[in-house]
Amino acid sequence: MRDLITCIIALWAFTTIAQNKQLIYGVEEIPQSLLLNPGGKAPQRMHFGIPFLSQLHVNGGASGVSVYDIFGKSDVDINTRIRNKIFEMENTDFFTATEQLELINFGWRAKNDIFFSGGIYQEFDFILYFPRDLAILAWEGNRDYLDYEFDLGEVSTTGDFMTVFHFGANKQITDKLTIGARAKLYSSMISYRSTSNSGTFVTRLGDGSVNIYEHTVQNANVTVETSGIASLRDLDGASQVTNEILGRAFFGGNIGLGIDLGATYDITNNLTASASVLDLGTIFHSNDVETYQASGTYTLDGIELIFPPLADGQGTLPYYDDLEDEIEREIPIDTLTNSYTQMRPLKLNGGLTYKFGRIVGKGKECDCRNPGGSIDRNQSVGIQLYSIFRPKAPQTAATAFYYRRFTDYLSAKATYTIDPYSSSNVGLGLVADIGKFNFYIAADNLLRYGNLAKAKSISLQLGFNIKFDEE
Repeated sequence: MRDLITCIIALWAFTTIAQNKQLIYGVEEIPQSLLLNPGGKAPQRMHFGIPFLSQLHVNGGASGVSVYDIFGKSDVDINTRIRNKIFEMENTDFFTATEQLELINFGWRAKNDIFFSGGIYQEFDFILYFPRDLAILAWEGNRDYLDYEFDLGEVSTTGDFMTVFHFGANKQITDKLTIGARAKLYSSMISYRSTSNSGTFVTRLGDGSVNIYEHTVQNANVTVETSGIASLRDLDGASQVTNEILGRAFFGGNIGLGIDLGATYDITNNLTASASVLDLGTIFHSNDVETYQASGTYTLDGIELIFPPLADGQGTLPYYDDLEDEIEREIPIDTLTNSYTQMRPLKLNGGLTYKFGRIVGKGKECDCRNPGGSIDRNQSVGIQLYSIFRPKAPQTAATAFYYRRFTDYLSAKATYTIDPYSSSNVGLGLVADIGKFNFYIAADNLLRYGNLAKAKSISLQLGFNIKFDEE
């Protein structure tokens, strides 16, 4: 069991990435900023993304452990390090990974001054909460934990792989207020969820039983909901599985509906507030659905070995087969095919920006077409707040930033973020506008780049777009 846990941690170490969507939020030169706030300002007349290259975003991480904690150079034995981390971490710590690849992205300003935008992107989202009790049980065993009730309810994890189709509208309503909304259509390719589980496992001294100990699973109620997975078991080879999954990308999976809302308000010429609500929606799982549910109570007080005289060729009693059958009778695993609905993880963004420095762009202090509205300047500072609703509790992050436009072609944004991973996350984003070609790249946790194994999260965003500014 210890070898299995070590292998799982090693696999996580080489596959987990990072979470932080704050890095490009509010950078109006990037067309994708509307994806984070449909009510943000859209200074361009038109844009379209280069297919499959307009945005690549990977993020994730681990809130309670880093790769270096386990595999870094140390005089402490690796088994001791793993044990120490198991006891240090809480059941609210988590492992998470998200990936987003934009397939198509476009936008244009109509004659009525409404800015329309739309596109398609593929998204993967995964979270696993650390099941502390079960990790202790697997690593230590139950010999030293008599009468301790290990909590089966700590099992909490979700995973989704989907395609999202979206179309939205954005308009400046007054000199100070810009609002926007976006409709979304979700096509879920693969999904699973196991949350709200309950039950305990406890070992006690036997009371008059044949054996010394009694092992009891009490009031177990564990459920795993899946869609898009059952049919993959009958496929032969990775190519068939891949083709089947990709075939669901365009309305071949389970369908859902959602909406994004956002607004930007110029408090003064220099001070601007913004906010958005993303993925307020639901997916309706009805195709290729299987739900596995195990519930009940069972007590094992050992296996009494019987050695009957054996005739020639006769085998021994099937003790473990009989035990397996008994457990399945007492705690049956039911397979259901009922439809179910799943709320999308709601995301909240908010920001406050103060602009200063020299005036840039077409804005002027006396612009009669924009009285009281904000004036674009080459520098700004501000704070951004981000929250995503997860099965156990919302995960939040706060980011302070400094933005500067160096020339008409180059700007940068430096960030400092406090999130569940760390309180020393420094990031940097660069935006280049060369003619009508727009390119951006952003990364965080730069202080850890000397040794990435020490970082509990790493984030990367980049994209290529074609942008036509207002004349």
